[in-house]
Amino acid sequence: MKALVYNGPRDVQVKEVPDATIERPTDALVKITSTNICGSDLHMYEGRTEVEEGKVLGHENLGQVIEVGNAVDRIRVGDWVCLPFNIACGFCKNCERGLTGACLFMNPGTAGAAYGFAGMGPYRGGQAEYLRVPYADFNCLILPEDAREKETDYVMLSDIFPTGWHATELAGVKPGESVVIYGCGPVGLMAAHSAMIKGASQVMIVDTHPDRLALAKQIGVIPIDYSRGTAIAEILELTGGEGADRGCECVGYQCHDPAGHEVPHATMNDLVKSVRATGGIGVVGVFVPLDPKAADSLAKVGKIAFDFGLFWSKGQKVGTGQANVKAYNRSLCELIHVGRAKPSWIVSHELGLDEAPDAYKHFDARDKGWTKVILHPAGMAKRAKRASTLKKAMRKEAVAGH
Repeated sequence: MKALVYNGPRDVQVKEVPDATIERPTDALVKITSTNICGSDLHMYEGRTEVEEGKVLGHENLGQVIEVGNAVDRIRVGDWVCLPFNIACGFCKNCERGLTGACLFMNPGTAGAAYGFAGMGPYRGGQAEYLRVPYADFNCLILPEDAREKETDYVMLSDIFPTGWHATELAGVKPGESVVIYGCGPVGLMAAHSAMIKGASQVMIVDTHPDRLALAKQIGVIPIDYSRGTAIAEILELTGGEGADRGCECVGYQCHDPAGHEVPHATMNDLVKSVRATGGIGVVGVFVPLDPKAADSLAKVGKIAFDFGLFWSKGQKVGTGQANVKAYNRSLCELIHVGRAKPSWIVSHELGLDEAPDAYKHFDARDKGWTKVILHPAGMAKRAKRASTLKKAMRKEAVAGH
């Protein structure tokens, strides 16, 4: 089968690899029709992780079941399914508590497993024609009858929509509250979408990319240009000097200061200053225990210079960690099904799998207009090209619905 393989820093290639197969009776085999490039994939692409050469990437996956193991009871051949990026067993102590992002069984010695990701187990990713899904009865979300019609929405249930929602949950967002989000990439945009759905009175988003800020503005979010160096002052002015009720960190360890220099603690400290006393902060941007290639000596060993004194004196609360996708994906799926959520509004490109290496280059460079990329493997290139020609019209329709 064809799959996107990591060869080394900024070197990915579509190659022929051995077919994905049923390996255990509890597995399902899924033909992947949509798979996204995630901002987290760029950490590996840029060589900032210990991902091994030859790894098939891709953890945001959707497709149709074509085979099941003889111990699979619920999932049937022909089902359209979206796969949480967390691979979970369903029966360990953490999974029983709903903490599937920290499964203790699927990646022994580490809490948490995922498709095609550094340090998250031996599992191949779904930027490929086929994907093996372990413990399929537990991990597959069966999609409604409009799965094909809303495929570009439903594929966001694999990661970024639940992750954006998770940011607002960690921050404690309630109806009527103000929210500030640092990071206007796909996850930050999904956090903004989530805050709006939850009834936030005011949503502000901070970034340096004008095209992404403009996209957020289209759904009523207040854009703040971080490059001006006045973000904190603008947030305080917009909130009567108090700061936002809640804040979301959707950037992670490769955040930059207004001048464009990588400063791993920048967004966290700015959030402490931007959020009111006793407010909540949710952190879903990736921070890693080790980053040997960082320029900052603290960051090399997974530390940041955090303004803990100010954080403590303001009595703020912080929640962190990757999303437990299964805690949210079923309810978020229903929001999409009934038209209350339309996460595909952020999609800028739909491409065939063969175009993935070039797409990685553009997405990594944050080129203008490259907001979210969906790849269509398994012979879907023609459909992807047709879809791309309709993308502007689809965006206008989605924005009108907000």
